Amino acid sequence: MTEPAIRLSRRAFHALVIGATVSLTAIAVPASAAEAVKIGVLSLTSHSAAFIAKEKGYFEEQDLDAELVTFQAAGPMAVAIASGDIDFGVTAISGALINLAEKGAVKVIGGALTEEKGVDGQKILVSNAAYEDGVTTPADLKGRSFGITGTGSSFHYMISQIAEKEGYSVADVDLKALQKVPAIIGALKSGQIDAWSIVPHIAKGLDGSGGAKIIGDVADYIDGYQVTTIFTSTRNVEENRELVERFLAAYSKGIAEFNATMVDKTEGEEAQEATTQLIHKYVYTDRPYEKAAGPIKAGAMRLQPNGRLNIASVEHQLNWFKSEGLVDEAIELDTLVDTSFVETQ
Repeated sequence: MTEPAIRLSRRAFHALVIGATVSLTAIAVPASAAEAVKIGVLSLTSHSAAFIAKEKGYFEEQDLDAELVTFQAAGPMAVAIASGDIDFGVTAISGALINLAEKGAVKVIGGALTEEKGVDGQKILVSNAAYEDGVTTPADLKGRSFGITGTGSSFHYMISQIAEKEGYSVADVDLKALQKVPAIIGALKSGQIDAWSIVPHIAKGLDGSGGAKIIGDVADYIDGYQVTTIFTSTRNVEENRELVERFLAAYSKGIAEFNATMVDKTEGEEAQEATTQLIHKYVYTDRPYEKAAGPIKAGAMRLQPNGRLNIASVEHQLNWFKSEGLVDEAIELDTLVDTSFVETQ
């Protein structure tokens, strides 16, 4: 017996064909993938905007697949931007960064960590041995050794400003270039160097544990110091502006959440605790949370809202690098900075 023929109306046939085509198209064409970006960070509370944006999905909201790449110092991060190994960086202005900007490789596009009156900031530390030897104020650092990561680093700039205000020269200080922050910490604790300056969560941790002594505040020596900046490649600025804007939107959302929960503390204790736990995934990871929470909270300094940039501070730093012969005297501010992305002050 033959099977009965199945008859379809012309309208039903067309609907079947269209439905099949749509189904096949959905299978054949995958959804567009988020754009991969690599972001340079340091394992410090001051880099928490990146940690928050990563963990809370703010980069994903901007269609970015963000990978955080950890560095030990500012100079190598600037080199990594220039080489294309990372796409964005957040750290202090250094001689390496300025020299790469002069070569047309990198641009500062915004601001992050800043010294603000009334908000706990970077501290000046001395070793226990130096303190017992009478180094109890920044004025006593003349003739003493001071730890820096390298020539032209932010630590070099800070001690120069401290020396100038105290009436002596940075040439009167024995600078010890130790390349990495952990190496400086070890040298300070062991008395191999006399002094250093660093963000409060590290400084207070050392002071509280008896590893060193706090003798002053950097904010008393550098008014409105733009401690860290946000930077990227010149190619991104000139050829991929939309990517830069999406990154800044996500990062700025992380900044806003960090300031609200950790600096202004307007979101309540529960929110502060949750944010501290989030930050602990990246900062003091070698310590149990119970021992890491206090130092993380103590390191909460103001981050510039929406990546705002203190141009006056950046220009002062640039002029200092010139005066020290660390960068070409001919370099102009607009060679280093693109002011078109964020508000400036």
